[in-house]
Amino acid sequence: MFKRDVTDCSGDSQGDSLLGLRIASIFVIYIGSTCGALFPVLARRSKYMNVPKSLFDFAKFFGSGVIIATAFIHLLAPALDELGSPCLSEAWGEYPYALALCLLSIFSIFIIELVAFRWGTALLAKIGVHHDAHGHDTGSHAAHGPEGNLVTTTSKDVEALPSETINESVHEHTHRVSDSAVSQVIGVAILEFGVVLHSVLIGLTLAVNDSFKILFVVLVFHQTFEGLGIGSRLAYMNLPSRYNFVPIIGAVIYGFTTPIGIAVGLGLRTTYNPNSATASIVSGVLDSLSSGILIYTGLVELLAHEFLFNKEMMESSDAHLAYALGSMLLGCALMALLGKWA
Repeated sequence: MFKRDVTDCSGDSQGDSLLGLRIASIFVIYIGSTCGALFPVLARRSKYMNVPKSLFDFAKFFGSGVIIATAFIHLLAPALDELGSPCLSEAWGEYPYALALCLLSIFSIFIIELVAFRWGTALLAKIGVHHDAHGHDTGSHAAHGPEGNLVTTTSKDVEALPSETINESVHEHTHRVSDSAVSQVIGVAILEFGVVLHSVLIGLTLAVNDSFKILFVVLVFHQTFEGLGIGSRLAYMNLPSRYNFVPIIGAVIYGFTTPIGIAVGLGLRTTYNPNSATASIVSGVLDSLSSGILIYTGLVELLAHEFLFNKEMMESSDAHLAYALGSMLLGCALMALLGKWA
């Protein structure tokens, strides 16, 4: 997020200039955000767009790098500035509240996920279904990773099984698919929640900031890259047919978030000052919590489970591994560079 002028604690509005361009930015950023998020989803489903798998892999790992850089450079760093603003009382400077809230967010997400998996696994065990939440029996992180594989039975195997065994196998497979789908939806929802908060806040700031032109240009790229990151995760969700609408809805929701923030900021431009103490506290707290969500999701759900716990990746060629790492580092580097201006 664009850094505030911490020396200005007045309540004066700063969003009256370039009103026409500020209104136009709603539509420009909406198009960039939506295209970035929807393209991977639609391209992977389309029979007419023969997009090479290597390009999808690039988008997926590039997006992971974008998300991790967003957490540190575009959320945690601004939160430290906002909650350390001289406009706040001295009590805010006596403790690193931004880091503490980020830590609280990380452990909260971890504990919620831990309890949810324990409860879900116990529930499945009662009905006789074995489920490895970490995908150790499938070679990848089935519950979180979009590439998680489910154990299936071939037609030849089915013919060789008794009818009772076939019914049990189908019953177990159904529960595995359902459990994996719900886990993936929850995981992506947590990821998108953190990104949505961030997007609304930067839209609000863009609507009233004095350095509008620079921030506008940077945010077009910022939101498109971030949309690509979200879209690549949505595109690789392995869901049953009845859940096929989820990735599209997720991409559409993301596209609306920053324009909504801009619209709200324009509506409040005569009263809202991003340098005020209240704005610094609200934005700093939300940025801190959002950074924790994205740090946990980026490092654990995306980075660790895409590389360390992914049997396919660990057994892949050195060239494929280098390509994946290079794509991720490129996304991280470009998003971190954008942090110089926004």
